[in-house]
Amino acid sequence: MIIPEPMHNVQNLIDAHHEKIAELPRPHMGASTLGHPCDRWLWLSFRWAVLPQFPGRVLRLFRRGQMEETTIVRDLRDIGVDIRNTNENQARVTFGAHVSGSIDGVIEGGLPEAPNKRHVAEFKTHSKKSFDDMVKNGVKKSKPMHWVQMQVYMQGTNIDRAFYLAVCKDDDRIYTERVNYEKEAADKAIARGKRLALEERMPPPLSTDPSWYECKFCDAYQFCHKQEPTKESNCRTCANVTPLEDSTWRCERHDANEIPVEFQRRGVAVTLFTLILCLGSAKKAIKNGKPSTLLRVKKLRMARKRPMCLQAKRF
Repeated sequence: MIIPEPMHNVQNLIDAHHEKIAELPRPHMGASTLGHPCDRWLWLSFRWAVLPQFPGRVLRLFRRGQMEETTIVRDLRDIGVDIRNTNENQARVTFGAHVSGSIDGVIEGGLPEAPNKRHVAEFKTHSKKSFDDMVKNGVKKSKPMHWVQMQVYMQGTNIDRAFYLAVCKDDDRIYTERVNYEKEAADKAIARGKRLALEERMPPPLSTDPSWYECKFCDAYQFCHKQEPTKESNCRTCANVTPLEDSTWRCERHDANEIPVEFQRRGVAVTLFTLILCLGSAKKAIKNGKPSTLLRVKKLRMARKRPMCLQAKRF
């Protein structure tokens, strides 16, 4: 007879621990996200209105990918590659208007394929299926977000080559690819990030079809296709707070600039912008002779308590 697993076994406790200490959402519009296909997802995630909730097992997978970077750097140095600005000392590129990112490393020289050439280094771990597709199609076609990320990094460092190294988590195979800098692609991605960071109105979704494959598993699915308001309440989901071009945030309610990031996380949204955005669905409902959506929005607006903002007059 097999003894049944207790509810509080080692695996569950470890997973619960990782869920408890999960990283908070980044404060900037990250370069690693600029290749995402959906403008709305970028807009919502930057405003902390849609935050993914990962189980502990997935968070441990993320940790394994981060830990792999140390191993990759050590292996590269062991074969004579001069790689710098790694791990805790990563170089950062900033483009203004909240768009920035951190680079896995900068190769000053020593790559066998181009020993005297500088490269931006980008490291990723993959499942077997993802890795096999990468080998078959290359990074640009297989992982366009990774390709765009490297284009942005190359522009930010004035380095015209990137070195992509992928590791298969199933069997430890390694795939490498040197990527050329394409200025037009980098300019387009950075401009898109700035536009979405500063845009006051929510952009349209990638698709209005709820069965579209890229929407079905998106964290914003309920928001976009079920018209459900955000569950998040913080400074960024408040209609009184605005992102500024100098990469700070302004609170109109308290006539204050430069809201600290830690306070943005703790702030209470006095007027949830989501309810305002829901009016788009309300107008459509009225036009179609179905005012129920507007009624629902009004009820939400009335039912939502309007707590005093936790912000001080001066931050």
